[in-house]
This record gives sequence, structure tokens and C-alpha cells, in this order.
Amino acid sequence: MKKVVFRVDSSTQIGSGHLMRCLTLAAQIKKQHETELHFICRDLEGNLTSFVEQSGYILHVLPRATMEVGLTGYAAWLTVPWRRDAEETRALLLSIGQADLLVVDSYALDLAWEKALRPLTTRIFVIDDLANRRHDCDILLDQNFYLHQERRYQGLVPETCELRLGPKFALLREEFYEIKKVQRLREGNIRNILVFYGGSDLTNETMKALRSLATLSLRSVTVNVVVGGSNPYRREIQDFCRQQRNFFYFYQVNHIAALMNEADLSLGAGGTTIWERHFLGLPSIVTAIAENQIKVCEDCAQAGMIEYLGEAANVSERAITAAVRRHLNASAALVDVPYRESIID
Repeated sequence: MKKVVFRVDSSTQIGSGHLMRCLTLAAQIKKQHETELHFICRDLEGNLTSFVEQSGYILHVLPRATMEVGLTGYAAWLTVPWRRDAEETRALLLSIGQADLLVVDSYALDLAWEKALRPLTTRIFVIDDLANRRHDCDILLDQNFYLHQERRYQGLVPETCELRLGPKFALLREEFYEIKKVQRLREGNIRNILVFYGGSDLTNETMKALRSLATLSLRSVTVNVVVGGSNPYRREIQDFCRQQRNFFYFYQVNHIAALMNEADLSLGAGGTTIWERHFLGLPSIVTAIAENQIKVCEDCAQAGMIEYLGEAANVSERAITAAVRRHLNASAALVDVPYRESIID
């Protein structure tokens, strides 16, 4: 039986996106091959690693550590220097046994870490979308849309690396393909709005959107509000929804595809959810809540896939209100993208 090992983290700071897309990839692998699936995750504040065990995979936990002095930017996501992370991961890989595939999904890891682990795996599969550092990998996946995406990884990966670029390789969970079979036809009238800004939403874009919608007095419109398990403002959001007759609160749902299919308009963040919404033909008003989302959102807006309002710090409640009004008065057609049901051969 083949062994596939994932090195990925989740936390209040990192969010849930990296872990969720790795769980999606794991499900694809499990569906197609008899495989032993392992996840190596560090014990970080607000982590969602319980999802790994709930999905039936083997979880290995790297110990929680006090933040090392001098770690900045994405390197601080690990809370330890990359060498220590590599050593601890190496020890776990030795106990697991030679891996057939090591999947690495972390903005904090690069060529040096991957070279250190190379002897313990047959192939390395990197998931990235920053294109800001070199990798030692056999496969690289960047599921995002960029106007010049074919040039982004030149000089950053080995010449023999297989590049899987663009939303046709988007990691969409099985529930989206099932809902796609019964996708509803939108006629332009907005009767249902979905609000979802990801698993953590540290800048509380959700409340900004809810206050904007409340000022519009959309009494005949259902507003479904979804928050993730690591959202620190979830009680405030829940209380606000209780005060609105047509606002409905959902916490850490497992039927987001169904909610997207019911919606006529979405307010949300960049990241993987762009492709989930687009796959189901859901028009979206998008705010970039992380630095790595800015370029993706700009290029998607230019290509007609989304309406992009800008970076979170620069998006006001008034701007959201104006954008929603525009959609209430006109229906939008989305640019089509050919999606693949699996990226695993």
C-alpha cells in the first residue's frame, strides 16, 4: 500500500484554507488509490486538526512551541525555525516509513526544507500560490487564476517539475461536484445572499458586511451567514444575526456547497472560495483579507470572474452597500472555466 504524507498547518493566524484543500486532495487520492494517508500538523493556537481524524486519516502532531525570537512574516507561522521543523518532521517520517509522496502546503517552507526531507520520500508535491521562493519538488500545484500564470514559476522549480496551474486544477470537495449536478439556474433576481469570509476572518469582514446589508433593509431577501471554527468574533456575529429577522447564522458547516447553490449573490474573501463560488456560477463581491489574495482578486476582476472591492483595510461598509445595490439592479454573467474533477492521475 502506498503512503502519502501531508505537511500542513492551520491556526487562528493561518486560517483553515491550507488544511481544507489538503483534506480535499487526500479525499481524491483515497477515492482513486488504496493509500495510507498521514497528516503532520503542528499544535498551533486555533488549529482544526480534529478534522483530519474525523476524515479517517492518521494524524501526527508536532509539539506546540513558544514563538522563536526573530521569526517574521510567513516564517513566523511555524513558530519554530525551519530547521527544527524539518528535524521534527524527519523524525515522524522515519517512524511512518518511506513515503511515496510528500505533500507540502505552507508559505513558511521552501527549497531548503524540501531538500532536507527529500531522502525520505519518492516524490514531493508542493501546493503554493505565492511564487516568491524556490522549491525542490516533482509536482507544483497553484490553483489560482493569474493573467500571466505560465511565467510565475520560471526559475523557482526544477526543469523536470510538473506544473499544474490555474483553476481547472482547483481542489474542490466532492460535495461541489454533487451539487453541480443539480445546480439551480439564476434568473437575476436576488432573493438569497451568502456571507462567508473564511475560517478565521481575523479582521471581522463578516460584521462589516452584515452592518452594510442591514442598512439596505432587504426584508424579502434571505441572508445566510457562515463562520468558521477559528473565527474569534463568532458570538458577536451570532448575536447580530439574532437581531435581524432574515439573517440566519451557520457555524462550521459541512454543506457550504448547498448554501452557495441557494444563493444569488455572495459576499466573501479571496482564496479557495473564489473557485467554489465560481464553479457553481455564484456572482461574488470579494474583499482580499490576506496579502496573497490581492493579485488573484485583481486578475480575476479584470477577467470578469468577480467584483473586487480591494484590501480589507480599505473596504468600507459604504463600499459594500454600493456594490450590493449594483447587483440588486443588474445581473452579472461569469466567465467560464473548465474544471477537472480530480488533479490526481
